[in-house]
Amino acid sequence: MMPPDWPYRAHGRIIRHAPHDWWVVDAGTGPTILLVHGAGGSTHSFRNVLPHLTPHYRCIAIDLPGQGFTRAGSRRFTLDAMATDIAALSAAQRWNPCAIIGHSAGAAIALRIAEMVPINTVIGINAALGTFEGLAGLLFPALARGFALIPFLPTAMSKLWGNAARVDQLLAATGSQIDPAGRAQYLHLVQSPTHIDGTLGMMSQWNLTSLVSRLHALQTPTLLLAGSNDTTVPPRVSESAAHRMPHATVQTLPDLGHLAHEEAPDQVAAVLLPWLAQHL
Repeated sequence: MMPPDWPYRAHGRIIRHAPHDWWVVDAGTGPTILLVHGAGGSTHSFRNVLPHLTPHYRCIAIDLPGQGFTRAGSRRFTLDAMATDIAALSAAQRWNPCAIIGHSAGAAIALRIAEMVPINTVIGINAALGTFEGLAGLLFPALARGFALIPFLPTAMSKLWGNAARVDQLLAATGSQIDPAGRAQYLHLVQSPTHIDGTLGMMSQWNLTSLVSRLHALQTPTLLLAGSNDTTVPPRVSESAAHRMPHATVQTLPDLGHLAHEEAPDQVAAVLLPWLAQHL
C-alpha cells in the first residue's frame, strides 16, 4: 500500500506494459527527462531534486521492476532486461526522453538504454559503474543468488530490518544524512517483502562486465557526479569510468554521500541545470 503522503503520488499512475505493472511519476513540462533510481530505492529518491527540474522539463520517474510500487510480472532483473523493458515502455508511451538521470545502479541502466536509443545526454549521480573486486567479486553475486532463491527470506528480512534504528544504520552507511521524511520513506520500503524480493532479485542478477567493457565505445555525452563522502560507490569509481569514456565529465560534490541528490538538492541542481541546458 502506498502511503497517502508518498512523494509525487498525485503525479503518478500504474502503467501496465508487459511484463510489469509500472509505477510512473510524470511531472513538469518541457523536454522529457527520464529518471532511474538505484537498487533498493524508488521514485521517492528524486523527491527533493524534482522541484528544481519540473519548471523546465517534463520529468518521468519510474520504479524498477519489483521495487517501490512496480509489480514485477517476471524476474527480468538483469541490466540488459531492465534496460530493454524500460526502453520498450518508453517507446510505447512515446516519451522520447532527451536525457536520462540515473542514481547509482540506475546510471548503469541509463547508459545501457543510451546504447539502444538516441539520448542527448546521460547524468549519473554516484554511478555504480564498477564491479566488486577480489574475493567479493566471487562471493557477493553467489550469495545474492542464493538469498534470492530462499522463498521466505524477503519476509524475514523485512521484519529484521523494518525498524527505524536499522534503517538509520543502513542510510548512515551511505555517507549521507537525509531528512526525517526520507528516512520514513525508506523505512516503508524496507518493511515491504515485495520490495526486498525485487531488490534481492536485481542484486542476484546484476553483472556490469559487458557494459564496462564497452565504455570506450559510448558516444553519449555523460556527466558523472561523485559525492566525496560516498562510502557505497567511492568517487574513484566515477573517475575510472570517465577515464574510459570518450565524452564523459566528472564533477565532485564536496561533503556529500551516496544519496547526494536527497541530502543537498540545491547543490546537485546547480550542476544539473547548466549541463542540461547545454545539451538539450
